[in-house]
Order: sequence, then structure tokens, then C-alpha cells
Amino acid sequence: MENLEEKLMSQKKPSFPISDLLHKYLQQYNRNTKIPVFYDDLLRFSGSIVVYDRNDEDTLWVRCYYPDYERDEIDNSLKKVYLLLHSDGKADRLDFLNIDAIDYCTFGNSKPFRIKIRNVLNDNFTYFYVKKADASRIYGLDFEHILSPHRINFLVYKDTLIEEHIAGIPGDVFIKEELDKCDNLAKNQIAKEFVKFNERCTLRLLGDMRSYNYVVIPTHDFDHVNYRIRAIDFDQQNYEGSLKVYRPQFFKENYKMVMLVADRLEESSIEQYRNEERSQVAKRLITSQRRFRTLIRCMIKDTVSKEEYVKQLRKELVDFTKDVKFKRAKTMGNILKTALDFVKRNYLELEDEKV
Repeated sequence: MENLEEKLMSQKKPSFPISDLLHKYLQQYNRNTKIPVFYDDLLRFSGSIVVYDRNDEDTLWVRCYYPDYERDEIDNSLKKVYLLLHSDGKADRLDFLNIDAIDYCTFGNSKPFRIKIRNVLNDNFTYFYVKKADASRIYGLDFEHILSPHRINFLVYKDTLIEEHIAGIPGDVFIKEELDKCDNLAKNQIAKEFVKFNERCTLRLLGDMRSYNYVVIPTHDFDHVNYRIRAIDFDQQNYEGSLKVYRPQFFKENYKMVMLVADRLEESSIEQYRNEERSQVAKRLITSQRRFRTLIRCMIKDTVSKEEYVKQLRKELVDFTKDVKFKRAKTMGNILKTALDFVKRNYLELEDEKV
């Protein structure tokens, strides 16, 4: 394995501005709305303390404190943002909400704020995130919405991005604390899901799926538990030049998952699950083709990476797929369109053979 982690850590990904064309797309699909608070407003905290987990380990989040004369206004603004994200935005529900905590992440590219919001009537709580808007991250979020089995909710206003919380067990925590406790049936299913997750990330060129950038979601069903794996970080959509960055199997943090696949699944089963995922992505492309075409046109005309990375990824994909159409790709948007056209074309050819 290459030292992909060291490379990603040493070369911080830049933030890319949102183009006018992408803004129009966001407006068309109700992703763009006026909000009462900006990312930079939350940076004005006057103090903070470290947030520890239940094992007294540093979570790399800090809890922020604001001057009294600003805190009420910030809290009310964040409540309004939550209502815009999850409801109709009407202010008559503000009295039922409370902002319990505003945490700031000191690690990673996006440096998000995590907002804990609670319903005071029943103490149910959830989170949402306030981040600096970045074009590649927004492409990643919307491609997740279109191409994955999961819907995702987010809002953009000028240079601020609001993301919903994706519930689940962080992959690194699951691998460390839960995986060994699973029975054989569960381990077989987790292996299957990792194969499909790995394939989906590769097909849609979503990079940096180290174990803390996805969650494992257990769902109880009759007499067993189903498991799903879902990405929670979309910063590395079509940015890096190395194809291995888009394949979770090559990160050392996922080693136990890779070994689980090797131990639990026959090669024929692995290929079956990869084919299933390719077919599902192709079907989602076909049913959402109008939205996909509009979004990919934005990306083709946009800059979301370095020219050297475009050339590197283009070459590696030609070598990997033997599809010479990648040679004509001039931008990361062209590369992604070519990759997904390749998936769709193969699916339609197989369907024609059945007729």
C-alpha cells in the first residue's frame, strides 16, 4: 500500500468557489436559500474547552463560548437554520428548541461547526453542521443524493454550507469496538456491504474514505441486524489524481474490513456484489438522468482540482478500465461523466443481451 494517509495530510485540499452555474443548479433544486447566520459569524467565539469522549480521549472538537450579548442572537439564528433545513422555516416553533452546544472541529479540511439542538418538550436532540461552502464538497453531497441509496439534506447560502447529521457508528469506532463482537452472519453481511461501499466510492470517484469518514448503520429486522455503510465526508469528490484514493480498500484504517472480506467471501461472491452495485448505480443514473446531466454540466465547466491531478487520474483510469474515452477528458467533470457513462453503457448492454 502507498502512504495515502500521509499524502492527504501533507497536501491540504484547497477550497473552490461556487460558480454562477452551480448556484443556478442549487436554486433549481431548492438547495440554495437565505439563512440568518454565516460560517464566519460562528468563528467569533471568545473561548473554548476540549470535548472528550466517554473514554476521556480528545475528540479533536472544542466547545465554543460566545459573549452574552451575541449568544442569544446566534442561538436564535441557528434555530431558524434548523427549521429551514428540516421543516418549513416558520419562526413560531423557535420556543420549542434549544441550542445545547456549538462545537468546532480543529481537524480536517472543512473545520466544521457541529450544532447540538434539542426539543425542550421531549428532550429529543440531533445535530447539524455549519461549514465553509466549497464547490467540490457540494458536488460530492449532491452526487451522493443522486447515486447512492441514501438521500441527503443540505443548504447553501453564499459562502456557508449547512449539512444535516448522518447518524451511525463512526467506522473507526465500529472497527475497534464492535466488529469483533459480531456473529458470523453479521460479519458476512458487513463484508458484503464493504465490497459494495468500496465499489460505489470508486464508481463515483469519492475519495478519502478512511474509517472515520464513514459510518456503519445497524438496523434491527425480525431476527437479525442489517448493516449499511454510508459516507459522511464529501470533501474529496474528484480532487486527487491517484485512483487509489477513491478505493477505500487501500487505506490502512480499513485493513480489518479488507481482511474481513478476504476471510468471509469467495471471489465469485465479491464479483457478484460489485456487479450488483454497478447495476444499482446505473439504474439511479437512468432514473435521475435529467438532474445528473444538469449537475455534471456544471462540474465539466468548473475547476475542482489541479491540472496535474486531472492528467494523472485520466491516465490511471485508462490503464484500469482500458477505455480510451478517458483520454479526451479535459476536466474532473469530464472524467466523472466518462466513468459513469462507462457504468451505464455496460449495464444497458447486459440488459440488451437478456432480451
